[in-house]
Amino acid sequence: MLKKILSVLTLSLVALGAAASPTAPKEGADYQVLPTPQPTDSGKKVEVIEFFAYWCPHCNTFDPSLSAWVKKQGDNIVFKRVHVPYNERMAPQQKLYYTLESMGLADQFQPKVLKALHEDRQDFTRDEAVFDWVAKNGIDRAKFSDTYRSFGVAGKIRRAGAMMESYKVEYWPLLVVDGRWQVSPSLTGQANKELDTEAKQQAATLQVLDALVAKAKAEKK
Repeated sequence: MLKKILSVLTLSLVALGAAASPTAPKEGADYQVLPTPQPTDSGKKVEVIEFFAYWCPHCNTFDPSLSAWVKKQGDNIVFKRVHVPYNERMAPQQKLYYTLESMGLADQFQPKVLKALHEDRQDFTRDEAVFDWVAKNGIDRAKFSDTYRSFGVAGKIRRAGAMMESYKVEYWPLLVVDGRWQVSPSLTGQANKELDTEAKQQAATLQVLDALVAKAKAEKK
């Protein structure tokens, strides 16, 4: 009888282990499927979108490893960021991101903005504070402020709001692979209880991304 009980326990543990694994991710556990797939324009490459916010502490800690992962993926993927809207107080940060993106400076300034907010405690809740900071960091203030107030940036902000609804974004950081699959450190942590630190959850999330990018790429052949 004891042997039978131990056998059942062992099988149960194996089943639990198979239910969620970052290297062999399971739908509904390690990642979620969007109810309505969203269109992509990345051709043979796999589109990966990160929904994030400058002010988000979890986005900040995830950014270095995610950026390294993007660099490692190289030509396998087309990586995009969407800065989520939140409230009027945080609106200048979203406008800062889309202004930098419009000027072709978003990737270059990503770590600098995060450092300014999370380490240097810069207050980016006012337009003028944003303008002062970019000017101190070598960006033409007049050109930046004109772009910041442009119809182009306003359009990007409207699109970000629409994308949050289409992609069912309720928290961040959240990544969407190939317009179909949602992945996040939060989701990975829930699926794998042994991932008891944020660093472990983030590392596991990158493994899930590896697997899903490979799956999407194979389907594109």
